[in-house]
Amino acid sequence: MWADAAALDAAARRVDDWEAAFADRARRTRSLTSRIQALTGTARSPDRMVEATVDSSGQLVALRLDERTRQHSATHTSEQIVATARAERFHVSELRDGQPYPTTRHEVDAFEDRAYAHEERWWTDHPVRPERAL
Repeated sequence: MWADAAALDAAARRVDDWEAAFADRARRTRSLTSRIQALTGTARSPDRMVEATVDSSGQLVALRLDERTRQHSATHTSEQIVATARAERFHVSELRDGQPYPTTRHEVDAFEDRAYAHEERWWTDHPVRPERAL
């Protein structure tokens, strides 16, 4: 099958190179996977009374409420928690999916379009609004 030893050696080197490349890709994939799994994001409500941290899957992993939340109704506070966590879930999903952080006006506009579409889909999937559930 092989014309000479040099051709056989060249083929063996190519196979070794492929094997090394696959091993490197596997290592990089494991590294990226662990970095993505460790990804968290924290958002604050506009009034800074609610701080929500979500993990890479969008699960709420930490919640901090400012003392001023005691001055508001439970409904208002729960709405702020839901909205803040939802916004950060969207942001973390953007990062997880490799979307760049918006820096130009065009990127900010595209980000806002995706965020509004995400929020519309969320309310479509969750038709009972918290303020109407009471």
